[in-house]
Amino acid sequence: MKKLPTGDPHLVKNLLSRLLPKSMRPEGAVIPVVRLHGTIMAGGSQFQQRLSLATTAGLLEKAFALKAAPAVAISLNSPGGSPVQSRLIYKRIRDLSREKNKAVLVFVEDVAASGGYMIALAGDEIIADPSSIVGSIGVITASFGFPELLKKVGVERRVYTAGNNKSVLDPFRPEKKEDVERLKSLQLDIHQTFIDLVKERRGMRLADHPDLFTGLFWTGTRAVELGLVDGLGDMRSFLRARYGEKTQLKLITQPRGLFGRGLGLFSTRAGGSPAGEIAAAAAGGLAEAVQERELWGRYGL
Repeated sequence: MKKLPTGDPHLVKNLLSRLLPKSMRPEGAVIPVVRLHGTIMAGGSQFQQRLSLATTAGLLEKAFALKAAPAVAISLNSPGGSPVQSRLIYKRIRDLSREKNKAVLVFVEDVAASGGYMIALAGDEIIADPSSIVGSIGVITASFGFPELLKKVGVERRVYTAGNNKSVLDPFRPEKKEDVERLKSLQLDIHQTFIDLVKERRGMRLADHPDLFTGLFWTGTRAVELGLVDGLGDMRSFLRARYGEKTQLKLITQPRGLFGRGLGLFSTRAGGSPAGEIAAAAAGGLAEAVQERELWGRYGL
């Protein structure tokens, strides 16, 4: 076995540095950072920030592919949205963590609520700001009803279905008790899936609190006491305390196109013109914008 040189301390230090894994070298670890910010919805306008498996999978794959990194940091800021997309993102993070043998550290910014908190559960540790909003472990469905409005404006609603339940919860017809009961049954199933996931991931860290799964939400400070998060702090300080003062944060981004957005901005419809794409997105995105505003507004944001 070749002996290490003993005369020059700088030479010894340089040699040891080369022999050690990159994550343990004196220059410090490089931690990939993925920003998951926005409401959670499948599809949607490309002009607004949305989280779904389709929009996040590439970033996550890229982050976990950094071999020398001991962990992946996720900056999370989401009021929730689709329970399916929330769980798909959660599962992809956990799958990659196991495949690449890397820790996952989630840092909550303004809010990790409802589906946003479900994504946060993918973290081996969850760190929040004292003023972050955390929780809202529940399920909500909201809509409007317009049966009297149609009468006033002289409009007749005509619906033709094959199947007795195809017009369930039609907003232009009076609400039916059996329709609401059916919806509540679906919500209870989804809620139980959420509860089971929280218990699986947080385990004995959870406090015995009667309102934990009622849909209430708390500040980061209170969330620590309830066991919903592990600690308080900011990403840069936490990672440098964990991996050394020379730790570097590497933001993982999508490739950018001509107009500074993700590649494929105007490629959603074959043969469509950019102007047509923009007009369609503006018209079709109005309802989505209202829904998104409602999700953020629920937490005072």
